[in-house]
Amino acid sequence: MAAWTTDELNKIARAEELQLASLRHDTTLRNPVTIWVVRLGDDLFVRPVNGRTGVWFRGTQVRHEGHVQAGGVEKDVTFVDADPGLNDQIDAAYRSKYRRYAANIVGSIVTPKARSGTIRLVPR
Repeated sequence: MAAWTTDELNKIARAEELQLASLRHDTTLRNPVTIWVVRLGDDLFVRPVNGRTGVWFRGTQVRHEGHVQAGGVEKDVTFVDADPGLNDQIDAAYRSKYRRYAANIVGSIVTPKARSGTIRLVPR
């Protein structure tokens, strides 16, 4: 399995937002969505505010593949369900990175609903 380079991790982690496009059944990319991304160690994570029923999240579950762009990095990725045991650490990463936003905005990404759809982005 491929790994992120240190440079890619740093650039994406510094980016305010990430563009994520998932693959359809026919292997064409859906329109990208803009979402928040956090780094935890050598991994990158995204979450759907609307949980597993959100439109863009459901798109990631079709082929579990897509394309991301952030911080000058463009990469094809695999979408992998994150280990739920990391949720508290991922919450802390979101709170730290996006602390300049109102508590209710940041709070929407650390709810049980959002946590249920946490995805690890794995380069391919």
